[in-house]
Amino acid sequence: MRLVLASRNPNKLRELRAALPEWEIDVLDAPEEPVEDGATFLENARIKARHGRAHAEPTEWVLGEDSGIEVDALGGRPGVESARWSRNWIEDLLKALAGDADRRARYRCALVALAPDGREIAVAGALEGEIALAPRGEEGFGYDPIFVPCGESRTVAELGDAWKAKHSHRARAARALADALVSERW
Repeated sequence: MRLVLASRNPNKLRELRAALPEWEIDVLDAPEEPVEDGATFLENARIKARHGRAHAEPTEWVLGEDSGIEVDALGGRPGVESARWSRNWIEDLLKALAGDADRRARYRCALVALAPDGREIAVAGALEGEIALAPRGEEGFGYDPIFVPCGESRTVAELGDAWKAKHSHRARAARALADALVSERW
C-alpha cells in the first residue's frame, strides 16, 4: 500500500516508515502547508489529511499526523503547540519545571488516513513518562532528550531510534492504523 504523508518533517517520515515497513510512504508534494489551528492533535491531523487529499493523486491514500508532549505540571501544555511553544523547547521546558516535583508527561500522536474515496480512519497513540532534570542522549528529535518513558531510566534519545520505532507514541498510533486497515479489510 502507498501512503502520502501530509508533512515535510523528515523525522516523522523516517519514524512512520520504520513503524509501517509494509507500506511505501512518501512526502506530499504541495505548494504550502496547512494552518494547524485545531484544538486537539486529532483535529490538526485531520486538517493535514484533508489538505493532503486536495493535493494528492486521486488514487493515493493520504496520511495526516500531529503529535506533541503534554506536561501535567503545565496544565497539559505545550500540547498541540509543542512545535511552536518556544524557540528553545528543551531549555524552556526545563526552566518551566524548575523546582517542580511533578514531572509527569506524555507524548501523544494522532493519525488520520484518508482513502482515495474519502473514507477516514482516525487513530491515536500515547507514551506515558516524565521529564528528566537535564537532557541526555543523541538519537531521536524534539523533546526526546528529556522524556523518560514509564518503566525506563533512560530518555528516549538514550534508548535510541530502534527502541522508538517499536515503542513511541507514533509507533503505537501506526500499529493502531495498521490494525484498523486489516480489520476493515481496506
